Amino acid sequence: MTTASSAAVPTLIGSVQRALRLLEAVGTHRDGAPAKQLAREAGLPLPTAYHLLRTLTHEGYLRRENGVFLFGAAAERLGCGPAAAPRPGVIVESLARWADVIRAPVYCALYRDGEIDLVAVADTPAFPAVREWAAFRETGHAHALGQCLLGQLDERAREDHLDRHPVRQLTRYSVRDRLTFLDRLRAMNRTEPVVERQEYVLGTVCAAIPITVGSSLAAMAVSLPLEQEERLLAAVEQLRCEVTTLLRSFVFSISI
Repeated sequence: MTTASSAAVPTLIGSVQRALRLLEAVGTHRDGAPAKQLAREAGLPLPTAYHLLRTLTHEGYLRRENGVFLFGAAAERLGCGPAAAPRPGVIVESLARWADVIRAPVYCALYRDGEIDLVAVADTPAFPAVREWAAFRETGHAHALGQCLLGQLDERAREDHLDRHPVRQLTRYSVRDRLTFLDRLRAMNRTEPVVERQEYVLGTVCAAIPITVGSSLAAMAVSLPLEQEERLLAAVEQLRCEVTTLLRSFVFSISI
């Protein structure tokens, strides 16, 4: 006989829980991850992970490319994949909270339709944002957000962007020419923040990280006065942790 206390306990389907843990693991890797890594991060035996990954791929929730698993079209339609980003209001609210917690201005930009688009900025009276004194979309070579976004493009797209928005020196610390800038982009390590020191505006340092926001290339950044440069890397790593937590929460917003 079913007791009142047992009736109040929801029936949990283990395979669904395990599949969601795999989806969560996939959601933390912008460029995908192999089965062994996903199994480890989801806390699953490798054979179980393989079986679930095959099933999720067959159903369209995942896709496999070059040995790694990424979100598929079905997951995107449900709202847990790259094409279904958090709502704009959530992003704005989150930026405001992060700016207060991190004690630094927080910026979010997308690369869409061939242009750098600064979509949101949050700051506080104690830590004001950098004033856009030179057109932001035209000076991507000189600020961390732009460098981070352009670093995610392929060679042809980079060349096209720089044909339309040539490299020009904004401060004495800015990159001086196109070839030097392209060499810098090729040398970037995508696992490390992109750091810019007084290249866009004197007296300010900035660090940016790539993120997943919809199907667009995206980046977030923090800036600080030059005299607080020692805080920069810790601040952007704190931002990375906050962004990862937000995106993972959307993975778990699937209704079954």
